[in-house]
Amino acid sequence: MPDTVKVHLEGRLATVTIDRPPVNALNSDLLRDLARVFAGLTCHADVGAIVLTGAGEKAFVAGADIAEMAGKSGLEMRRFSEAGGRLAEAIARAPQPVIAAINGYALGGGCELALACDLRIASERAKIGQPEVNLGIPPGFGGTQRLTRLVGAGWASEMIFTGDAIDAATAERIGLVNRVVPAAQLLEEAKGLARKILEKGPRAVALSKAAIHQALETSLRAGLSFETEAFGLAGATADKREGMAAFLEKRKPAFANE
Repeated sequence: MPDTVKVHLEGRLATVTIDRPPVNALNSDLLRDLARVFAGLTCHADVGAIVLTGAGEKAFVAGADIAEMAGKSGLEMRRFSEAGGRLAEAIARAPQPVIAAINGYALGGGCELALACDLRIASERAKIGQPEVNLGIPPGFGGTQRLTRLVGAGWASEMIFTGDAIDAATAERIGLVNRVVPAAQLLEEAKGLARKILEKGPRAVALSKAAIHQALETSLRAGLSFETEAFGLAGATADKREGMAAFLEKRKPAFANE
């Protein structure tokens, strides 16, 4: 396990912490290491939910490593963008729900990693933004696409064109984060939400996540067709039988991911 990425397992919950002082900036090595960690976790049948956060109180991820980017050619910048895109896709495509616990600055690539997660919980001290235009570049790890889909073109345009960061309260108001909590409660709040999800049928959650992604990428007709197929797949599982039996018997279900 690389020193800059720490994984802690608590039962079926995995907490991934980015630890690259002082502000957890993303360089090529960290992008590669994070992608490998997520690739491993997504294949881990015993992991049902993932919390992603940054070490320390200052930053979730304060952006990409500008010192590394400064010397890159156009082709090298494209490859750097591709590496960031692969990581974001690894997060977005994980079958498990991924919750971002945003403990401070989430700027540029940090904002884009949070956008790739399914849910975002922010500390009241969080600052979120896409400041790339200040460096003469656009967002490169998915920000123009995921931010627009999440908060609409108006807010995405303002954040990207001005490069201004927004505070946690504004992020909650525009739907960029699900909720804002005191800094001291952030990680436990994110873990509590993950544990609530872990009580549900694992295959139902995974299929629901896949269907939600379809809603963002296809027509309504295609999305509805996907949902119907997912409903049928779930209907053939042991977890469906257990869930409905538990409901009728007025007891808590014991899902086995089968």
